[in-house]
Amino acid sequence: MKFTVDQNLCIGCEACQGIAPEVFEFPDQTSKVKIDPVPEALQASALAAEKNCPVLAISHLA
Repeated sequence: MKFTVDQNLCIGCEACQGIAPEVFEFPDQTSKVKIDPVPEALQASALAAEKNCPVLAISHLA
């Protein structure tokens, strides 16, 4: 599963990194995906991060 972060929407709240630190990182004040594609073992936490993003900056493709 592939995840992306819309850099124009991300506000750098770091909620996704708190939920899925293995998948998301903050090198430049906005979120970036560390693993592409996201392995099955980490997909549930990545989906939870997507669901909890306050500005809906995270999306995925199955």
